[in-house]
Amino acid sequence: MLLIGAGVFVGIGASFSGLGGGFLMIPLLLYLGFSAQEAVGTSFLAIFIISVSAVFAHSKLSHVNYTTGLLLGAGGVIGAQIGARLIDNYSTVNFKKFFAIVLVLLASYVFFKK
Repeated sequence: MLLIGAGVFVGIGASFSGLGGGFLMIPLLLYLGFSAQEAVGTSFLAIFIISVSAVFAHSKLSHVNYTTGLLLGAGGVIGAQIGARLIDNYSTVNFKKFFAIVLVLLASYVFFKK
């Protein structure tokens, strides 16, 4: 039940913010004891399911630019293959530090951008 509740929370956050939900899912999975590699892989499966649902919901509201989304997705497929291999080189401890830095930088950018 905890994981389903967390999924609802992540689904709302992802669909509302467009950040994909990983910024919420990864810390939860790390807290639950997953390795960095398992947390990222498991997060992507959950986010895939959430994202498909979010695309349908946003599509009904005419909030989807399919051409742009497909082009970004095509590039993302290449980047995802590279990223999946890169994470194998990081310990969970180092990944947590890297992830925290990325979150702080993104939050700072969003907060201070006018």
